[in-house]
Amino acid sequence: MFIPPGFVQRSQVFSQGTVAYVEADPSFWPTPPAKAMPLVFIHGFGGGSSSYEWSKVYPAFAADYPILAPDLIGWGQSDHPDRPLTTADYEALLAEIIQRLCPEPPVVVASSLSAAMLVRVAIAHPDLVRGLVLVAPAGLADFGQDPSSSFLNQIVKLPLVDQLLYRGAIATAEGIKLFLSQRQFADPSKVADEIVAAYLASAQQPQADVAALAFVRGDLSFDLALALPQLIVPTVMLWGEASQLTPIATGRRLAALNPEAIRRFEALPGVGLTPQLEVPGVTIGLIQQSLLQQLSE
Repeated sequence: MFIPPGFVQRSQVFSQGTVAYVEADPSFWPTPPAKAMPLVFIHGFGGGSSSYEWSKVYPAFAADYPILAPDLIGWGQSDHPDRPLTTADYEALLAEIIQRLCPEPPVVVASSLSAAMLVRVAIAHPDLVRGLVLVAPAGLADFGQDPSSSFLNQIVKLPLVDQLLYRGAIATAEGIKLFLSQRQFADPSKVADEIVAAYLASAQQPQADVAALAFVRGDLSFDLALALPQLIVPTVMLWGEASQLTPIATGRRLAALNPEAIRRFEALPGVGLTPQLEVPGVTIGLIQQSLLQQLSE
């Protein structure tokens, strides 16, 4: 229902479990992509997150590049284990996905906490990734920030209360629409019914609360500022100026830590945390520019 025309969902078993991923349907695209370098699109974290997040963007590149858009373990249509994965688990999973599903080093397009994890993957395995396009990358404990200090973080640490909160406020159509409208989009009118339905379908998967609550508790957070100076892979950062969860001021500070690797920092006026859903056409254009210019060396 939420996979664009011309694409199919497949799955493979990885060390952490079975990963579902979207790729181009060869019967729809009979001519091989013009370029062999893959583009990998990685979704962020939060209630209802999945590869749907990039479904308005990756079709624009399918004629030119092999496309891969996975659901990470605990999200979307991938396995939902009864224990949360750690940050190290997710970083190992991201590296394994790239190694096994990409015949050559890809450019990885990622958002939010996943984008921050990709920075550390690229530092640990610099030959694994050709380049990075990162949307609001943040470890959520950047520059010494304490992710456990928020009221919501304290609430979800209470037994039973976390389950009630997830089922009653997060994994509902009303809760998802409210969060997207107030915290993720700058323009609430762009929160379409399809977006809410896609997030809801992911959030209501069996045991979807395990990964989501680990994220909300801050269990996956880390200080990206400590790692970023070690990055050598060519990188572009895109940041919505109206992003609330990860303010653009934090993004500018992070980018300034490594101007040699971070070739471009693009601020998007009037846009929130997920420009790939709020202004997909603009996002497509900026990724295209990045591929042609900053990541072309």
